[in-house]
Amino acid sequence: MSLIKEIHQKLINREISVEELVKEKIKIIKEKDEKLKAFLSLEEEKALFLAKRLDEDLKKGEKIDLLFGIPYAAKDNILTEGIRTTAGSKILENYIAPYDATVIKRLKEKKAILIGKTNLDEFAMGSSTENSAFQVTKNPYDLERVPGGSSGGSAVAVAAEMAVFALGSDTGGSIRQPAAFCGVVGFKPSYGSVSRYGLIAMASSLDVIGPLSKNVEDARIVFEAINGKDELDATSYDLERKGTKKELIIGLPKECLLKELDEEIKEKTEEFLKKIEKEKIKIKEINLKLLDYALACYYIIMPAEVSANLARYDGLRYSSLKTEADNLLNLYFQNRGRGFGKEVRRRILLGTYVLSRGYYEAFYKKAQKVRRLIQKDYQKVFEEVDFILNPTTPTLPFKIGEKVTDPLSMYLSDIFTVGANISGLPSLSLPIGFSKEGLPIGLQITGPFCSDYLLLDFAEKLEQFTELK
Repeated sequence: MSLIKEIHQKLINREISVEELVKEKIKIIKEKDEKLKAFLSLEEEKALFLAKRLDEDLKKGEKIDLLFGIPYAAKDNILTEGIRTTAGSKILENYIAPYDATVIKRLKEKKAILIGKTNLDEFAMGSSTENSAFQVTKNPYDLERVPGGSSGGSAVAVAAEMAVFALGSDTGGSIRQPAAFCGVVGFKPSYGSVSRYGLIAMASSLDVIGPLSKNVEDARIVFEAINGKDELDATSYDLERKGTKKELIIGLPKECLLKELDEEIKEKTEEFLKKIEKEKIKIKEINLKLLDYALACYYIIMPAEVSANLARYDGLRYSSLKTEADNLLNLYFQNRGRGFGKEVRRRILLGTYVLSRGYYEAFYKKAQKVRRLIQKDYQKVFEEVDFILNPTTPTLPFKIGEKVTDPLSMYLSDIFTVGANISGLPSLSLPIGFSKEGLPIGLQITGPFCSDYLLLDFAEKLEQFTELK
């Protein structure tokens, strides 16, 4: 059963008050987060103040929304009015957001309660949440392992029951990969179905905000609350709800199971596919010819957009940097050099390089052409199948520090997830079981553009066959 619906019913029946619910989550955070390091800030005073006000509303017997009084966490690159929003970077260490992101505003309208802001890779650049300027978040299943990234703090907050749900952002797999590593559901909606207004931009043509939750139904409830047209985001639109199909054909990309894939993930995926085949769900092997180029395409387009988006940060207003220089230009150079971490600097340099004269045509323009071909490849495949299934990640959660000095190895963590971002497709990571060591394994479900509700319907159907049901 949906955790949100279960709490909602308890509130209606007066089995629990909103204040008690918030206090329970704060207690769990204080008990667990010293080790897990999921939160960058805890909004205890504000959350309890709002909880008391909502309890007064509850006493009046008015009809309440499903998200009424539900404590949630938000990734610290999503603006929250009056609350520090750092994007995990020293360069925004003291930045207090002057307004709410649209997603936060919509959750406020539903009376959900923001309980804290979660850790992330700096400016959402990374696959392990080790690139944060403030702390390294730990996997709740093994404290020596990473939780995935960049929304690692949000995934851990949900997995460790410190929040009922959390918001993350996904540029190349940053919701789905940590969801797989932490054994929770992570949903990346279709590009533009959720407003990006108030999200600190990494790569504007790829960024999407989405929910992380304990189950698919909760992800749907949150998605319904945050999606839709926003006048402040020209790329946003109202999503059409489509009816559920009775007979589904599922595509299995043979490329995904032939690559260097952890043996336990391969075994668990094949075992799960056999389960659903018994339920008369037809599985068809497909060939996504251009999938091999998706990662290379992504790591040209994304850094180029990073280079442009991060050019605005000078480190003068919101950081604690105290730099002396003989002129203003050198001051900017020194501030940016000290304020940005290694991974951010690496991507800015790479992006500036591919956009420079003589290389723009050879790299960036060619990557945009390949992007269009990948989109067409997906469109052609979706004429034959309804959804695509494959492992979310090629490996189990890796040890902290294992890939920090090998960026190429780290980038390969996104090999199965970037295709959905390049094509703007909805995609969800569903936990399907555990390895022999007790580490979570995720299965990725990808659907055609704007098939978000159909995908959530299908994911709920598959959820009953998982080990986590």
